[in-house]
Amino acid sequence: MAELDTPLFWLTRKLKLTGALEEEDIKRLGTLPLRTERVSRFRELVREGDIPDQCCLLAAGYACRYKESLRGARQIVSFHLRGDLLDIQHLFLARADHSLQTITPATVAWIPKAELLRLAWERPNIGKALWRDTLIDGSIFREWVLNVGRRDAKTRVAHMLCEFVARCEAVGLGSAESFEFPMTQEQIGDATGLTSVHVNRTLKALDGDGALLRNRNRFQVVNWEQLCALAEFDPAYLHAAA
Repeated sequence: MAELDTPLFWLTRKLKLTGALEEEDIKRLGTLPLRTERVSRFRELVREGDIPDQCCLLAAGYACRYKESLRGARQIVSFHLRGDLLDIQHLFLARADHSLQTITPATVAWIPKAELLRLAWERPNIGKALWRDTLIDGSIFREWVLNVGRRDAKTRVAHMLCEFVARCEAVGLGSAESFEFPMTQEQIGDATGLTSVHVNRTLKALDGDGALLRNRNRFQVVNWEQLCALAEFDPAYLHAAA
């Protein structure tokens, strides 16, 4: 059995959340050759156009996926926390179509994609769990498109915070009563299509509504139901395993 807080523990936990694993599946996961690396904040893990031969597991810290326009404008398309497999798509798509970057100092584990793919074929439960994890990613992406495209500034930011709280609770990183939100206002802006100034005003407006309290990067949701209502947040799209 994987020890707590090792990359293997988080990989096993993630796949158990997204699929039914048998004891033999868990044993076989333990044979994967993981290469663990401690990396700094803002480390580029994968760049758009790369041809990766490894998949990346985030074992500690926070990261994001992003795209850049030809003029250099960045759009963050997802935030990630410990336990997330950041690029399962590279099992079948050779060239990276987006970039991956750490937001904080982080621990990552690199898994040779040939080994992970072989295990997915040999152990169907693992393959199904990886497939379901990818489908959940797609569900989250669709919600983010709606968030950026059709919600106003306050709703966008509130929704992003609600999703972050729900996902943190799922992996024991905090709850609505108290959680750390390590993203800068610039990063929030890159995720919501807002300027840093607009993000600052929006966070102050949420404070003023009495929905949450902030102390630098430490947040407390004062009224979860109110924040969810402001955010139009329904966690169904997370499928209880994200």
